[in-house]
Amino acid sequence: MAQDRKAALVRITGRVQGVCFRVWTRDEAKRLGLAGWVRNERDGSVTALIAGPGAAIETMLQRFWEGPPGASVSTVSSEDASSIEAPRDFCIIG
Repeated sequence: MAQDRKAALVRITGRVQGVCFRVWTRDEAKRLGLAGWVRNERDGSVTALIAGPGAAIETMLQRFWEGPPGASVSTVSSEDASSIEAPRDFCIIG
């Protein structure tokens, strides 16, 4: 199981602030059993670190494209973040 543990640093752009995107991300990540964090960025984007089983990460990456009601996602870009230590739970950090 630990061999399947992966991590991704994700940047989401579009209308993703002011629409509860961080709360939605936390809730979706917890449903999928992912650890990590999510935060708003000054440029209007949202950044998230998601860590857990590869299949759950792939599902979350697909869900980012949908977002919560009111969101309009333009891009979802991700990079490997295996070197970043994720928290044990999923939290909103900013």
